[in-house]
Amino acid sequence: MDTLNSLILAGSLVFLASLVVSSIASRFGAPLLLVFLALGMLAGEDGPGKIVFSNYQLSYVVGTIALVVILFDGGLRTRQDSFRISLKPAGVLATLGVLITTGVTGLFAAWVLNLSWLEGLLIGAIVGSTDAAAVFALLSGRGLEINRRVGSALEIESGSNDPMAVFLTSALIGVLGQQGQDAGVAAMLWLFVKQMGLGALAGWAGGKAMVWLFQRLGPRGAMLALFSLGTAGALFSLTTAAGGSGFLAIYLAGIVVGNARVADLPNLLNIHDGYAWLAQVTMFLVLGLLVTPSNLLPVAPYALAISIVLMLVARPLAVWLCMLPFPVPKAEKLFMSWVGLRGAVPVILAIFPLMAGLPNSQLFFNVAFFVVMMSLLFQGWTIAPLAERLKLKLPARPDVEHRVPVVSGQEARYEAASCQVRADSPAEGQLAGELALPSGVRLAALYRDEQALEPTASQTLRAGDWACLIGPGPALETAGEAFHPPGEDPYYGYFTVSGLARLADLADSYGLNLSDRDRADSIADYCKRACGYPLVAGDVLRLDRLEMVIRAAADGQVKSVGLRYLKSQ
Repeated sequence: MDTLNSLILAGSLVFLASLVVSSIASRFGAPLLLVFLALGMLAGEDGPGKIVFSNYQLSYVVGTIALVVILFDGGLRTRQDSFRISLKPAGVLATLGVLITTGVTGLFAAWVLNLSWLEGLLIGAIVGSTDAAAVFALLSGRGLEINRRVGSALEIESGSNDPMAVFLTSALIGVLGQQGQDAGVAAMLWLFVKQMGLGALAGWAGGKAMVWLFQRLGPRGAMLALFSLGTAGALFSLTTAAGGSGFLAIYLAGIVVGNARVADLPNLLNIHDGYAWLAQVTMFLVLGLLVTPSNLLPVAPYALAISIVLMLVARPLAVWLCMLPFPVPKAEKLFMSWVGLRGAVPVILAIFPLMAGLPNSQLFFNVAFFVVMMSLLFQGWTIAPLAERLKLKLPARPDVEHRVPVVSGQEARYEAASCQVRADSPAEGQLAGELALPSGVRLAALYRDEQALEPTASQTLRAGDWACLIGPGPALETAGEAFHPPGEDPYYGYFTVSGLARLADLADSYGLNLSDRDRADSIADYCKRACGYPLVAGDVLRLDRLEMVIRAAADGQVKSVGLRYLKSQ
């Protein structure tokens, strides 16, 4: 009993310390996953914690369970329109991109470590895929608002490239383990097709089954979250047992559920966010405990060279080659080239050779762990500055407060939210009936000095009032702009114009010099013709002396734009 209490106390203290330190480190822009990894190492046998832990099998189990939770949560938060926009480039990166990265990195690793080319390729396969936990945490968890097209591509790639990495790693382990016997290339290719095909089919079917169950059984709140977690675990296990990719299946199932009409979905997302963070903290602490830092020192120079080649040669080459068929802007290709984050997946894959008993398996593990640390340290710390430098970072839009779901039937996805009218905001001094709100959003109640007012069309809003809004969840995301004052140089422009407006009217109003063809177009048609890629919020197009900033778009179709003068004007 005393031993059990000591273990619980030690685990709790390490867990609490990681949360406290991460809160402090986040203020300095430090990647939180790197912090958790470092704390795990400090708690290990070479650190002050002196905890001896070398159970690779248990680490593999913990990492797999954590990835199930993280991938399902990432799928829940992937919007359908983003998925459609970014699916093709992300799919190529998740397959061909991993293959290119594996080849370039693996051949260099074989040369620098004096290994056989097959062993080098195994190292390349282990570190060849980007990590969903790292990408989701650094793009979403830190509140970094970037261009949705590139952000979605990176998230979809990281959520779907595990089958390729697992296939390559397993195939190379099989070849090395057979010591020159016939490896069966056709059998290995069939294994990959089977993993991808069954994973995709199971993910779609499993997601539909989850939605059907949720709508029929009607669990809510914490029970809905537990129900979804249980079904996600079952789907992963069944898909893996059938020979498919369980990771791909649960990610796709999350996308299906997250875009379906499920009652209490906002609460589900909030609760799953906590589950995902718990999984990430636990996984990286355990992986940090697993490694012995003193064992990394002998391989550090070689692993650093491999990390540099991976980050500066292999990943950029893979991105630029894979993006050739797609009209991706140069800035986005540069950003995707750098944000090839490695995290838990390479470390988990590095356990495979250890469990298979391959020669040099400890070397593979140490190199993979070092590469992950370098990726989180250099790439993780520089994501936000690079996004800002490449003009891909978007300003955070004012959000509404206290969002709660409105129970109005299984097929409804309405929410209630409150906003305080700020001084100098567009809403201040406005009549309630003339308030500019997104389509579908309605003013349901108005409070002033703790008194409820009738929200009639003739009621004037004042600074300090609290407005209660009801509307679809996605529409509420932009409703907060009406209640906050614009900045001195608002990114989304000073004026909002519908995408249906004619450019001829805009040209006459602002004295723009446009061709007859441009004048005949609507703003939406012009934007579609001027760009060869689907437009998303935050994209900027020049129109003579003006810049049009896309404020809202759906399926690549521009719904509204903001207008601002060029800096030189």
